Amino acid sequence: MSNILGRFVTHNLRLKLIALTAAVLLWAAISREPVIEVAFSIPIEFHDVPENLEITSEIVPKAQVRLRGPAPQLRDITGADVHTTVNLSGVVTGERTFDLTPAQVSAPHGVEVVQVAPAHFRVSFDRRAVREVPVKPRVTGRFPAGFSLTKVTVDPATITLVGPEKHVSAINEALTDPIDASGVVGRATFTTNAYVADQLVRELRPARIRVTVVTEKQSRNATENP
Repeated sequence: MSNILGRFVTHNLRLKLIALTAAVLLWAAISREPVIEVAFSIPIEFHDVPENLEITSEIVPKAQVRLRGPAPQLRDITGADVHTTVNLSGVVTGERTFDLTPAQVSAPHGVEVVQVAPAHFRVSFDRRAVREVPVKPRVTGRFPAGFSLTKVTVDPATITLVGPEKHVSAINEALTDPIDASGVVGRATFTTNAYVADQLVRELRPARIRVTVVTEKQSRNATENP
């Protein structure tokens, strides 16, 4: 048994001594490196969000994370290397309070999470709603003498919205970006976007809106007798 152990120890002894020396030198170099602290502002990541819920808080705080570790390692870390997660499984509608602790922060190996703030925060939730609303075009401009705007059509005529129930139910229409139809004689089609003012409501299937403008020359009688 002792012979086997002896052969194991002496086998490639030179390489083993080199590896051991390198490890000792590396440890000594790291141990001499100054320990510093850095802070990052990190978006909070919500995991396992229930399918039928929407966050209704317009502002969700970012996590202020303070890390401690060897200076060379911390200098190479960016915000993308640090993650703060909150699990939302089982959450229901209403306002809820969540805690933030260093245990919820994922950072590179060898780096200590010293502090995370805020220690807790509140977020509101509502049921998810889907609703179809008409698109209202906004057409402006000056037309050639004798011409007037006679028809405006929109394609698609409606869009589907999704978001928190109370917010979606308060929206009756979507508006297009302003369209300057100055100088149009006859027919012209413009491609634009539709939007709603509520930032918590979004379009289910975003698509470009085609607005067709038709102008016609007024008859002399219509001009004289508006």
